[in-house]
Amino acid sequence: MSSLQTFLAMGGYAAYVWPAYALFFIVLIADTVAPRLRRRRVLRELSARLARQQARQDRAGGNSISTSPTP
Repeated sequence: MSSLQTFLAMGGYAAYVWPAYALFFIVLIADTVAPRLRRRRVLRELSARLARQQARQDRAGGNSISTSPTP
């Protein structure tokens, strides 16, 4: 057996080791991608909300005073 095959066999524990590595990298990628997707969604929702608010103000005659209560 070559040294690469020995390494890949992991002393007979390859069936446990390689899936653990795969799961680790899947979680690592998900932890990187999820916040980016969430940020894009939040920015898209915020820009839509601001556009609706601007349209409402334009229809009201340019009144810049917000009628919604502030938290």
